[in-house]
Amino acid sequence: MNKTALSLAIVAMIPTLASAQEEGDVLDFYGKANVTFQSADEGDGSVTDVQSNASRLGVQGKIALTDGIYGIYRMEYEADMDGDADETFSQRNIYAGLEGGFGQVIAGKFDTPLKAAQKKVDLFNDLEGDIKSLITNSDNREEDALQYTTPSFAGFKASAAYISNKDEVINEETGEERNNGISTSIAYDNNGVYMAYAFDQDVEGQDVDVQRFVAQYNIGPVQVGALFEDQENADGENVDGWMGSVAYKIEQWTLKAQYGQSDIKKEGGETFSLGVDYKFNSAAKVFGFYTDETADTVIDDDIKITYDRSYAGIGAEYKF
Repeated sequence: MNKTALSLAIVAMIPTLASAQEEGDVLDFYGKANVTFQSADEGDGSVTDVQSNASRLGVQGKIALTDGIYGIYRMEYEADMDGDADETFSQRNIYAGLEGGFGQVIAGKFDTPLKAAQKKVDLFNDLEGDIKSLITNSDNREEDALQYTTPSFAGFKASAAYISNKDEVINEETGEERNNGISTSIAYDNNGVYMAYAFDQDVEGQDVDVQRFVAQYNIGPVQVGALFEDQENADGENVDGWMGSVAYKIEQWTLKAQYGQSDIKKEGGETFSLGVDYKFNSAAKVFGFYTDETADTVIDDDIKITYDRSYAGIGAEYKF
């Protein structure tokens, strides 16, 4: 059975799972459809098409095991809504674990603590202005991972994930194996104030260390946020990047702006995005955005080619 057929079979089983749950157990079927009609200019002329932006289907739930202890699970698949991908469905966060007064333990494939630490600072997440486009290499979703998350103490919560290297050999001559990865974070979230520090070791690559600092503040209709990231490569070179964002809500409208600079993905990377959302309710919105990205690609010591891309689009998002 190919991956698409297997994914469709899992989705088809969801109603059966829902009817089979015991009294007191929780099962949620959820999803998001996010589609844009957009124009992209990546240096070879403008192309206008439809994009599916991390649209997804999923099921999650908990099963009461003993007093105060639950079995938890999530099976989430990205759904290709524009027909461009080779597979209609692809894996996103898929895990099972335990949850209780001790915290939470999960195993499977999921966002690393460093990725999750960004919270809602990236206002253009899943669109062309997503920070993974030009700011960072480390928004990772890793498989074969085991993670523990503490309960919340006065707004503080910490997570640590172990990521298996699966005995991957990175040097055939010496037999050197890839190190197992570690991703950790500690965050404070209380009364509209969010701050987080996260650290990855050997997740992005062998002997690559990444630090991320995040801050976000909400006051009335205004949300401001900032992210700074430092990456130390195996050769000892340090590269870094940062971004800032601001959103302002006026009744059903939200005005958004975001700007960042980074040398992590490309030397001299610079990106800015502007956007506006109109929210009908908690499940439906329409939006528009514009994103511009520039960078310098080094060919020789003194020869550079400018990287210049721009995107503009309108779209709709529906959650269920």
